[in-house]
Amino acid sequence: MHVQDSHWSSALAAGGMVSAAAGNGRGDGPRTTPLRVDAQRNLEHVLRAAREVFGELGYGAPMEDVARRARVGVGTVYRRFPSKDVLVRRIAEEETSRLTDQARAALGQEDEPWSALSRFLRTSVASGAGRLLPPQVLRVGVADERDASVFDEARVPQQRGPGVGGAGVGTGELRLVSEDDTGAAALLEVVGQLVERARAAGELRADVSVSDVLLVIATAAPSLPDAAQQAAASARLLDILLEGLRSRPA
Repeated sequence: MHVQDSHWSSALAAGGMVSAAAGNGRGDGPRTTPLRVDAQRNLEHVLRAAREVFGELGYGAPMEDVARRARVGVGTVYRRFPSKDVLVRRIAEEETSRLTDQARAALGQEDEPWSALSRFLRTSVASGAGRLLPPQVLRVGVADERDASVFDEARVPQQRGPGVGGAGVGTGELRLVSEDDTGAAALLEVVGQLVERARAAGELRADVSVSDVLLVIATAAPSLPDAAQQAAASARLLDILLEGLRSRPA
């Protein structure tokens, strides 16, 4: 798992710049005209390269590696994203959104609780999104109640409902999600619903939390040079982890 904290704190502060930076590359306001065909193509190449590089090397990888993978000059990357922090946040937000969509699809299309949870895990691991989850999502539930004073409870989103602040997602698991991290909060909420349904059906171990499920997604998505080996390794590892998550009759 290659998710790192470097470049992340300032990226959170740069959240308001993301849409502007993605639009015009200068961060001075939204684009009002479409990108030229070649500029749009370069942007797509940069985003694809960033997903690959950060997925393989972590968010600490330099922008030069992204430019090299995209086969463009590093200046082209900076024209689209004025700082590395903006690019990092863009990629992390996209992957968090993708996982949330996958969780919602599993929740809405699978009637059986265990089938819904396992479908979400298999789809998410296969997509490789777990390698690009932001630290504040992967850290959910790490802090215990003795460390509660370290965190600013006022920044926890005051959401309620299935999986949020209830049995699915505890307050410890939401403590590290600030009001600015709406994407992360949405992911925690819907995964919390999957977890709670499977737990209520007696198919998920009672001690498994949302943080455990997200860590499975990150852990079961290794980065290997050969695509076939990577797919086989991911599938094998996920089978083992699913067996560990499932409740067994006494």
